[in-house]
Amino acid sequence: MIKHTLTLAMLLLAPVTHALAQAPPASVPVDHLKVPDDLEVTVWATTPMLFNPTNMDTDAAGRIWVAEGVNYRKHVTRRPEGDRIMVLEDTDGDGKADKSHAFVQEKALISPLGVSVFDNKIVVAQPPSIIVYTDVNRDQKFDPAVDTREEILTGFNARNHDHSLHAVIAGPDGKWYFNQGNTGAQVTDKDGKTFRLGGPYYKSGGGTPEWFNNPEEYAGKASDDGRVWISGAIGRFNPDGSGMQIVGHGFRNSYEECLSSFGDMFQNDNDDPPACRVTWLMEGGFMGYFSKDGLRSWQADKRPGQTVPIAHWRQEDPGSLPAGDIYGNGSPTGIAVYENGALPEKYAGSLLSCEARQRVVLSYQPKLGSGAAVELGKRSEILASPNDDLFRPSDIVVGADGALYVADWFDKGVGGHNDTDESTSGTIYRIAPKGFKPSMAKPTGDAIADSITLLKSPAVHVRNTGFNALKTAGAKSLPAVAAVLADKDRWISARAVWLLPLLGEKGSTLCRDRLKHTDAEQRLLALRSLRNAGTEVLPMIRELIADPSAAVRREIAILLRDIKGADKRDLVLQLFAKFADATDRTYLEACGMAADGIEADMWAELSKTQTAALQWSPAFARITWRLLAPAAVPALIERAKASSLSAEARRLAFDTLAFIGNKDAVMAIVDIAGGTDVPLATQAKWWLFNRGMDQWKDFGTKELLKTRGIYDPEKIVLQNIIAPPAMKGSKLPPPAEINKLAGDVARGKAASARCVMCHQIEGVGISFGPDLADWVKDQGAEAFAVAVTDPSQGIAHGYEFTHVELKDGGQIDGIARSIGDPVMLDSMGGISQLIPRDRIKQMKVFKNKSLMLSADQLGLTAQDIADLAAYLKTL
Repeated sequence: MIKHTLTLAMLLLAPVTHALAQAPPASVPVDHLKVPDDLEVTVWATTPMLFNPTNMDTDAAGRIWVAEGVNYRKHVTRRPEGDRIMVLEDTDGDGKADKSHAFVQEKALISPLGVSVFDNKIVVAQPPSIIVYTDVNRDQKFDPAVDTREEILTGFNARNHDHSLHAVIAGPDGKWYFNQGNTGAQVTDKDGKTFRLGGPYYKSGGGTPEWFNNPEEYAGKASDDGRVWISGAIGRFNPDGSGMQIVGHGFRNSYEECLSSFGDMFQNDNDDPPACRVTWLMEGGFMGYFSKDGLRSWQADKRPGQTVPIAHWRQEDPGSLPAGDIYGNGSPTGIAVYENGALPEKYAGSLLSCEARQRVVLSYQPKLGSGAAVELGKRSEILASPNDDLFRPSDIVVGADGALYVADWFDKGVGGHNDTDESTSGTIYRIAPKGFKPSMAKPTGDAIADSITLLKSPAVHVRNTGFNALKTAGAKSLPAVAAVLADKDRWISARAVWLLPLLGEKGSTLCRDRLKHTDAEQRLLALRSLRNAGTEVLPMIRELIADPSAAVRREIAILLRDIKGADKRDLVLQLFAKFADATDRTYLEACGMAADGIEADMWAELSKTQTAALQWSPAFARITWRLLAPAAVPALIERAKASSLSAEARRLAFDTLAFIGNKDAVMAIVDIAGGTDVPLATQAKWWLFNRGMDQWKDFGTKELLKTRGIYDPEKIVLQNIIAPPAMKGSKLPPPAEINKLAGDVARGKAASARCVMCHQIEGVGISFGPDLADWVKDQGAEAFAVAVTDPSQGIAHGYEFTHVELKDGGQIDGIARSIGDPVMLDSMGGISQLIPRDRIKQMKVFKNKSLMLSADQLGLTAQDIADLAAYLKTL
């Protein structure tokens, strides 16, 4: 633990209504916002009471605490004194904040992406550390002479970067959960264990981020728990910084996670179009953005025929979890579960996810399905801004009064390349029933009763305060906690279950009795609670190993992951024996995690239940795909080559061979690559180009490809392709002026003919550059004008300029799709080339230089750009 004492000079607490804004404060009018008919949206607070809100939380008194991101990315020097944590309050109960002050401001705060209020501990997510400010005298102002500041965990990478450390969240188990994006982290907890979250993303992302370590150096290296974890990831730990565990990994940029009172974890992820998602997350799950060895991006591993969403989350790779609801382009931000409060009963249990790019707050109704997963249900919207490009929701919280509060960052665009609002405005909107009047329970002086009231709070961190107080009270709080079990609200009742085994033997007995509950969700909850309390898990595993619920057995599989010894083998076999639905990938993945380290043994035993290779059941074929046992290779070769099997079954067998990747499997792939089955031959050649020159080179693949006429680097004829140099200056007016022009859809469609050499529009053209229609819809017309007049201002992820210089003097410009041997490079006009590594003199990737032609180079006028924007908006 690192402790700091700050001087008053370091804090420089600024007045709330400072002269920071360079433009008049602005906000989105509420009549531009749409909510369901039984709710209303009102302005609760707006600039100058707060600026650029990145995240927020609420305390028991109903105050809202806000992390400000004024010094965001390229504007890092906008506020020299540093960013602030603000406290806003509605003192007269009229439904609007009327008081605002800074809790803390310091130079070390540079666009923090998280603030969490745990009673008088204010936790700020500020890379490289999780900072805990303890407000000792509880005056909501940090005074270093009285209060304390501690960095309880440190080593989180990339300050002032969206893909870094996000808000700390309290679970119903009393643990704290952090969320780190794919910039990586190397964190040592209070117990001395180091966790390495690595990947191939370093010094990228635009703006002015500060990198503290290189995640490429520890990518694929085991952490001190013996497991390999890939950035981004979610971890949980005790509030003192001890007992850290990783509970999910392989994300891109999961802005925030949340947990229900039953312990189910949800997150959203991405902002790299078009594969944004909202997901229920199984503990320990891998989400597939980078490869499992932490060395490659999804683009490098995208196989022929795979859609972007499938490739993006490796949905056809063994070991990856189902990705949840993939809704396309977007920029997901804050997320919360609404359980109880002021809203009508039909909203109870809603999962609410902010989508800044699409300018909506998405809503789901998750429930335990017939399989192992929690199903999200139908996607809808609880808040939307259909016609205002400036609404950018950054966070959502359930207030202590039971209403919903949504923070609006307010900008024309999203992300580090599009921070264009010079007013640094921000607004907090309230969503509540029409005419709602806030009220808060007042303390009675009875410590136990008051703690129960806090436990029942709609606000997640308020009830965490009640949880801690009841836990500290111990057995004397058991009668009151046991009474909560009978609460008619299932969410409130669930909160009591987490406390039972922490309150003495009687409480533990009550919780163990619930393992026999007729409701599978209650059995699952009791199992999680007992495990959290340190109860020996093996007896519970044996008791529930044959549970009729796939979800309960899934949780048993998660527990078996860390079990050692002879007992494990038979228990895992019993779980696999229950896998009958080949489409239940969640259950299969849980079983695969349980089989960690004994995969070959499991496959050998399970294969005894099968007959000939061509008669495998669909479930066993999937089990083989997940376990990747080398002994399965002969049968897989037979299945891959069998014309009597369906194309789907043959493809699954082939994919399994490729992921096993031993010599026999690779030799079979070489045979298939030279065969007559065109779909599988295409797949085989991709694998050989992608792996054959490095991971599989010891099998002689390079020579085999040459002798069989599949790939001979000496016979490759390369075409020089030099991108046109960017034009200096522009004859066009500024984008803001272009945006004022009225666009004509018909003329815009005609003008789009000049764009199809690099972009596909309505099925015409080449998918070399990003989707222009999505760009206009997501970023707005002015951002489109910026991108067209100066493409290097904002390069879409995955479209970086790669310049290759050949040893013979040739040059090729394009976008690298794979950087193995050969390098796969796509160039303008749809030309793809395989470039042997030994013919490359040097290769450079430019992060701030675009391959796309500017409007001047295409001969587009300002009116053409306005017309194009009008047309693209209609697609």
